[in-house]
Amino acid sequence: MRQLALTRSQLLLALLVCWALPSGVGCAPDQDSAAGFTDHGIAAPFSISRGTVATTDGAGRDVVLVWLSDHRGGYALLMVDAETGRGEQFPMPFDQRGDTIYFSLLSSRNRLYTLFGDHFVEFDPTQRAFTFQSPVRPHSAMSMTEDDHGDIWAATFPTAGLVRFNPETRKLTDFGSVRQEDWTQYPRRIATDDLGWVYVGTGYAASQITAFNPATREAGPLLGEVERAQGLPALYPGVDGKVYGAPLATSNDRWYEFYRGQAKLLGASPGVKRKPIVAGAQQLLHTRFPTGRTLQSLDLTERSLVTVAPQATDTTRVSFDYQTEGAAILAVAASPQGALCGGTMFPFRFFNYDSAKNRWTNRECLGQWNTLARQGDHLFVGAYGQGMLLEWAPEREWTPTKAGDPTSNPLLVTTSTPTVYRPRALLACPDDRTLVMGGSPPRGRTGAGLLLWDRETQTPTLLPDTAVGPDQSTMSLVALGEGKVLGGTTTAPAGGGVRKAREAELYLLDLATRKVQWHAAVLPGVQAYSDLCSGAHGLVYGLADRNRFFVLDPVQRQVVYEQSTGASFGHAPYQQGPRYFVRGPGETVYVLFERAIAQVDAVDHHLHLLTKAPVPIGPGGDYLEGRIYFASGSHLYSYTLPAQP
Repeated sequence: MRQLALTRSQLLLALLVCWALPSGVGCAPDQDSAAGFTDHGIAAPFSISRGTVATTDGAGRDVVLVWLSDHRGGYALLMVDAETGRGEQFPMPFDQRGDTIYFSLLSSRNRLYTLFGDHFVEFDPTQRAFTFQSPVRPHSAMSMTEDDHGDIWAATFPTAGLVRFNPETRKLTDFGSVRQEDWTQYPRRIATDDLGWVYVGTGYAASQITAFNPATREAGPLLGEVERAQGLPALYPGVDGKVYGAPLATSNDRWYEFYRGQAKLLGASPGVKRKPIVAGAQQLLHTRFPTGRTLQSLDLTERSLVTVAPQATDTTRVSFDYQTEGAAILAVAASPQGALCGGTMFPFRFFNYDSAKNRWTNRECLGQWNTLARQGDHLFVGAYGQGMLLEWAPEREWTPTKAGDPTSNPLLVTTSTPTVYRPRALLACPDDRTLVMGGSPPRGRTGAGLLLWDRETQTPTLLPDTAVGPDQSTMSLVALGEGKVLGGTTTAPAGGGVRKAREAELYLLDLATRKVQWHAAVLPGVQAYSDLCSGAHGLVYGLADRNRFFVLDPVQRQVVYEQSTGASFGHAPYQQGPRYFVRGPGETVYVLFERAIAQVDAVDHHLHLLTKAPVPIGPGGDYLEGRIYFASGSHLYSYTLPAQP
């Protein structure tokens, strides 16, 4: 445990010094980590809150508890004194293995609870310590509640598991799954009645509310099959000791009263007040201190906290500090101005790295920048959620993005949900006019289509999955000659959806007619065409399922070469917007794997090992001035290519 406190002047000085360095807080200068590899530092030196609550410590002082998460996942709890800014950071008492917090609860006994990374934990602010932790079956709590006896309940992803913790006996009971489905379940709703029955609401493919009797360990569904709908049900505990819910939160005439494990149809919403429980998903923000003070804001980027005293208008602002390894980098690309740029998640930040001057720029951005593509002197971004397409003009001043504001830079060009919700592939066509974007559908759905954006007419065209590949989503795109685009699909549904297609396909899209001219499951058994790249002699290079390299003749529509990468190179790294292929000078093409970089032989197509990587290779990659750039966690790395003979 490290105690941290800074005055505001010290903080500003630290930030100014930090931004003069290659990266942010806790960063180091450029350093060679192995032959040819350079660590350029952290792109976004910030963490994000996965739940924030105002409460008091053992001495009755107002404190704020914050679940901290960076590229490692939920790594610590931060406790900040609201009056002094004195901070204490408590590392998680178990290996979180990259997982993070999706729900937490502050109990009536003033204990903070969460469950993630296969562990249930209790933090006691009066003792300033984690006071209980225990392993549980997979994997993370998606909802939590406190019953009338003070027991803590958690419903877990992905199998609708149920866990109970008794704060008096210190006993944790894992009841296992209460609902079986053919898809991953999101138990985002939980409530208990005053008789001790537990009700769990699950989605997304089809909503359901399950009643569970702790005494008998029996569970049963309360919604009929015809009532179930795609999405999440409504469910909450009432102040009258009963529970209320509906198949969907938008339901107007199908509300139920649940009691003693039975459902009674009410019709319209009952209007019963919700039982007050301090609990919520990762956006949890409980602002009321027991003393009456109010938490007005907590900013992990500026490292400042603002509170308001009871019946007062004056605010108190204090500065604090915390340790972080920075946000995870999601995408890396060479910008039109010869720098490296990209985006991070949690928090969502844009970064630009000028390698010649060893200088970073870091700004808040709209959405999660999953995939990037350069067309002319502009950079285009496919951002999550809502299937956003943004256009950035680097030569102009950065102006924060606002929907409907034409002066924004980056400009929000259009959105494409539900056709595309989570962008996975973005192609800037060689006509300097057309952008094609594919990706995943919203949660619970199977199959996504394409967005085609015409820069000249400023008009979008949306093609549903039925016009591209039914029950599949586009994961990779490459431009061919004569206005044709080759696309590769994945059979994976969105979270909580049902896989329906048996094999992924390649397809040929004609830009003039906006129609698919050909499609086929070219490689038997493949579930995802992870990335595509134009190769030598008019051929196309591809990676399937992240471990099958192949070469396609797009004219004959035949695979002319195939090589398994598992034994020699391993798998390509997982990315939401894959950039496994990196084009070098001429027709040179490189391939990024989790621990290696390979080069494609332009004559016999064989993959040759170029180098082993000293760090795990994550999102990448791009070529700039003799180097391949990629991300590893929160750090930007480069590899200096050997001179070509």
